[in-house]
Amino acid sequence: MFLQRQLEALLRDSARGAERHAARNLQRSWRKFAAFAYVAEQYGYRYEGLSSTSPEGSPNPYFSFRRLPDAPERAAWAAQHCPAAPQGGQLPGMRPGGNRLRPLAEAERDVELLHARIMVDYSRTHRRRGLTALLVIPLVMLIPLSQTGLTPRALLVCAVIWLLFAALFAVGLYIARRRYSKYRRILQEAGVDWPPNVGALHNAL
Repeated sequence: MFLQRQLEALLRDSARGAERHAARNLQRSWRKFAAFAYVAEQYGYRYEGLSSTSPEGSPNPYFSFRRLPDAPERAAWAAQHCPAAPQGGQLPGMRPGGNRLRPLAEAERDVELLHARIMVDYSRTHRRRGLTALLVIPLVMLIPLSQTGLTPRALLVCAVIWLLFAALFAVGLYIARRRYSKYRRILQEAGVDWPPNVGALHNAL
């Protein structure tokens, strides 16, 4: 269901010649989202990274796809070779059958590299998401405190809860940095320069 909605949105943008297409990962798998990014390229939209329209601190950010100069030709080719795709049939570059986002052998390498790009970009969102949560948690805790009163015991409980979330944020940030380094290395070994401004982006983690 989610895949069909994403495909319909992509095809709508393709039909009206939109220069950008934005999508979230609704597949519950980053590898499947990478496969969707490959499909989008077959229809004329190439993955280009995090979207500027992503809500600040969102746990499910938007990713941007840029329309290619030969998008009409690509869309026509996809429509010719996979005419049933809009109705739930085989997608371009994917295997037929139940799992519609299972790449064909010749597409697997491209999907893997798209997955690495997406994971590098997604890793960059952890700090913003974590800091937003750390700022919101004290405000949320003010609600029960307004009922129980600012007693030393209540304040201690709130402090322990906040420190627990802060520790989880620190662990998550460490994991995000490891993930960022891992997938950056995969891209470097493949000769892919991603992301473009590495210095600035690394400082954001």
